[in-house]
Amino acid sequence: MEDETGLRVRPAARADRPRESLAQAAYAALKASILEGLLPPGHEAVEQAIADQLGMSRTPVHEAVLRLQHEGFLQVLPRRGVRVLPIDPTDLRETYDVLVALEGAAAALLAGRGAAGASALTTMAEATEAMRQALAAGDRTGWAAADERFHRTLLEGGGNAKLARLAQTAADQAQRARSATAALRPDPTTSIAEHAAILSALRDARPDAARLAVAAHRRRASQEILRVLGALPLG
Repeated sequence: MEDETGLRVRPAARADRPRESLAQAAYAALKASILEGLLPPGHEAVEQAIADQLGMSRTPVHEAVLRLQHEGFLQVLPRRGVRVLPIDPTDLRETYDVLVALEGAAAALLAGRGAAGASALTTMAEATEAMRQALAAGDRTGWAAADERFHRTLLEGGGNAKLARLAQTAADQAQRARSATAALRPDPTTSIAEHAAILSALRDARPDAARLAVAAHRRRASQEILRVLGALPLG
């Protein structure tokens, strides 16, 4: 559910769950709200109010807030609570530089995995088809969910868990920028064609082509987002 702050609340956590689990639940709820734009750039909230809504004490919420601050999503405001950080164009350019390098590396690894990567390719193809169907239905939310599934599967499919973890934070920052600018950008038909090109290179076991296809896709998307970013009141 959502309250007047726009915070998305996950199912109420049980009071007897370990604190680490509660902190993870708070982290997941807050991060989802930020990535989906329910907590927009500049939004301020009090930790205790967040804790009350999530049905837990302030301690796990504070731990989640510190984690999100470290990842560049939130800022702790002494005696005021927390603030969702604005999307900085320079920071976003650097984020995409990181994402191009790491996601491209994951694609090259996946292209060389053969049968071990077959399941990932199937999931990515299904996600691309789901994007196509969502776009035809005018369902931007469904499109975004399928797009996120494509890229997450690509990262995990490379078989290097550490690389995937490092890249996911950059991917999350990119997702937030996409959500913030979605209404001002044209229908994302180009992304579907670019996903198909990535899949083609992966199926043909061409690591360099897969890396280049990922780079072209992410570079084009970043340029499109940066063109409209300045027109938004991002905090």
